[in-house]
Parts: sequence; C-alpha cells; structure tokens
Amino acid sequence: MTVRRFKKIKACLDRRQPDLTVVTDNVHKPHNVSAIMRTCDAVGVHEFHVAMRSDKDFRARSGIAMGSDKWLDLHLYEEVSEPVSQLQQRGFNVVAVHKSPRSGNFRDIDYCKPTAVLFGAELFGVSEQAAQMADHHVSIPMLGMVESYNVSVAAAIILLEAQRQRELAGLYRHCRLEADEYQRTLFRWYRPVEAKFCEENGLGYPPIDENGDLIDPEAFAKARNGI
Repeated sequence: MTVRRFKKIKACLDRRQPDLTVVTDNVHKPHNVSAIMRTCDAVGVHEFHVAMRSDKDFRARSGIAMGSDKWLDLHLYEEVSEPVSQLQQRGFNVVAVHKSPRSGNFRDIDYCKPTAVLFGAELFGVSEQAAQMADHHVSIPMLGMVESYNVSVAAAIILLEAQRQRELAGLYRHCRLEADEYQRTLFRWYRPVEAKFCEENGLGYPPIDENGDLIDPEAFAKARNGI
C-alpha cells in the first residue's frame, strides 16, 4: 500500500452516504448482485443489505461481487422484513421498486432524505411482504414493448437519480460518516490483512497515523504473537 492509495481511500470515504442504502429481496443471480454492488460503490452508498432465504447460498457464490463487496458494509438476512424494519426504525424511507396502484415516478422521490431503495427478485419482483412494508412504491417509465428493466439496470437508473439530487444538495462536499465508523472503515479498507486478523480474534483495530501506518507496530506484533 502507498500514501497515494491511502489518500484515495480517504477521499472515497469522505463522499460516502450513510443515509442512502439498498436492500435486495431474494435477488439470486450473481451478475445482477455484482452489478448492483458496483453501482452502489460508484454513487457512494455505504451499506448494502441482502435478504436471501439462506445467506450461505450468498456466501458460496464465488466472485459474486467481483470485489465490490470489499467497499461496502455488507449485511445479510434470511427474511426481508428484518432489514426493512430495522431501516425504518433508523428513520429511513423504504422505497420499493414495484409496480402497483401506489406506484409513482421514481424521480418524484426526495433521495436527499434517508432512503433505502428496495429491489426484488429477477422474475417475481419485490415480495408481497416487502411491498406492504415499504413506505413508497416507484416505477421507471418505459416506452417500449418490454415491461421492466433488468434489476441491475433499474438499480443504476434510480441510484444515479439519487446521486444527482444529492450532488445538487451538496451532500458529497463534506464527510458524512461518523468518526468511529470512518476510522473503522478506513482501517478495514487500507489494512485488510490486519483487519481480518483482529476480527477473527476479537481484537480492536490498532490506531494508524495520517499516512495509514500503525502508530505502535510493536504492540500489535506482541498482540498477534500472544494469540
């Protein structure tokens, strides 16, 4: 790792949006999940919530995120009601991409408010349970013969609208992550080997300096040798 790399990571974290997130409801195809994750990273989403009947199925798919999962705070659930309920309790508006009598144009949503965008499975869309729980339903206007976009394409369209609104509102101009979360993520991204060791052994991340170097490498070495 280099100082240049460290500065790039910090610049990325400075633009992360802790109050814009995505929930996928049984989206199984690896290339779709991967594409959604990559778009999330590109627009500054910090958290990514995956609801799947078994998170073992998710973890077992080699290369599912093509590395983009390294840059997202990933949360796995078996039931979609869990992330939806938790996010609503945190003050997020849950916006389901779902055609229904409630559906409005996706551009009419104020994405500058705390927002969780919910995407459903490839063939069946958002589940009935998730649709009932969602605060809003939106759809993307279409002028052709097909009835819907691929889920990863729909995610890109909606998240880019969220990015546009947030850029106009100046939400990318200053760091919006809380200090503790910023430092934890910075360490995990820049020093992944040490971060993995700490997580596997129940250790806190050691402090780093302004260049990403360990402030007390000897103390950390002793901690490693003592495990």
